Amino acid sequence: MIEHVGEAIVLRTWPFHEADLVVSLFTREQGRVKGVARHALKSRRRFGGALEPMTHVRASYAERRGQELVRLDALEILSSPLSRPVDYERTAALEMVAEVLEAALPEGAVEDAVFRLALAVLDELQVGRVWMPVTYFALWMNRLMGWMPELGRCAACGLDLRGGTVWYSAVNDGVTCADDRSAGGTALSAESVATAARIFRGTVKGLAEEDWPKARAAELRRFAIEVLERHLEGRLMTARVLARG
Repeated sequence: MIEHVGEAIVLRTWPFHEADLVVSLFTREQGRVKGVARHALKSRRRFGGALEPMTHVRASYAERRGQELVRLDALEILSSPLSRPVDYERTAALEMVAEVLEAALPEGAVEDAVFRLALAVLDELQVGRVWMPVTYFALWMNRLMGWMPELGRCAACGLDLRGGTVWYSAVNDGVTCADDRSAGGTALSAESVATAARIFRGTVKGLAEEDWPKARAAELRRFAIEVLERHLEGRLMTARVLARG
């Protein structure tokens, strides 16, 4: 039996046996792991609010060689999404971040840069900001996973596209010029491309201090989510829920 203690983010839970829960954790030192929280449905005292999605915790768990599920012994809350009143947009944004992390990260793959990204975005979501953190997360998640297309050059003809509108498609890699766009391709404006460059140069904390209503960077956010969905090979249902907010 190997004992572990370290930072983690709770992604999701689901019932297991009569009173237990299986918990998906994104840990800093071991990547994504799944564990059993014994009697979590019968007694709230042991884990309390620590099992809420996107709770930042210090997790104590034991790993037995050859077993898929670790044994969760304790979860100490470091920060909780329940520390502020819950509203529709913030709840949907938290669920979207959790869904992307769950779908994108293979079990056991250590991704410290992604972990730091998730914590930075979570900090902003917990103080009530939504649209900037979500946009930042979607773009940076694409970059960190190696999915972010080069926005400054046409993937078909090599034309320099810096400073202009680019075109993208849900079924093709990269972006193109207008002449090489696919049937049904979508335009990404020069303003959106410039905003993406700002996001990659800045911090979520600094950028989120600006006024970011839902309409700001909506086109860029849609692009980033569609790139995620292309590589995850499925629709992000929480992104649709958030868009309706």
